[in-house]
Amino acid sequence: MENTNRPKVGIGVMIFKDGKILLALRRGAHGAGEYAFPGGHLEYMESFEGCSRRETREECGLEIENIRFQFLANVTHYAPKHYIHIALIADWKSGEPEVLEPDKSESWGWYDLEHLPQPMFAFCTLSVQSYKTGQNYFDIMDIN
Repeated sequence: MENTNRPKVGIGVMIFKDGKILLALRRGAHGAGEYAFPGGHLEYMESFEGCSRRETREECGLEIENIRFQFLANVTHYAPKHYIHIALIADWKSGEPEVLEPDKSESWGWYDLEHLPQPMFAFCTLSVQSYKTGQNYFDIMDIN
């Protein structure tokens, strides 16, 4: 029997194009009604980069490049869910964002970092904070 009281590993990728970042409104899961980047669960034996490329293709059809580490976080904000979150940054390579998983997100768009839609998914708020400050580690007590 699988122990369900274990943290899951999630990966989110902040994608830049012309100085703007890609966001969509979340549906159907924790954070529904909040704006978020492409991302999802790390699959067994998958690399962080592979996960970010796969999730981005599956969710919005884009190709990304120059994928790099941003931060690591221990997140219980959406308790009882508990995530070890690996945040990555990438650059847009090709494609136009489209809603490919309408049960998970809607209306992809590019947003200026100084004029972000609200409310933001907690993981994405951390990404913007990390991008602006250089902080690359957040533990439970750092996240409201």
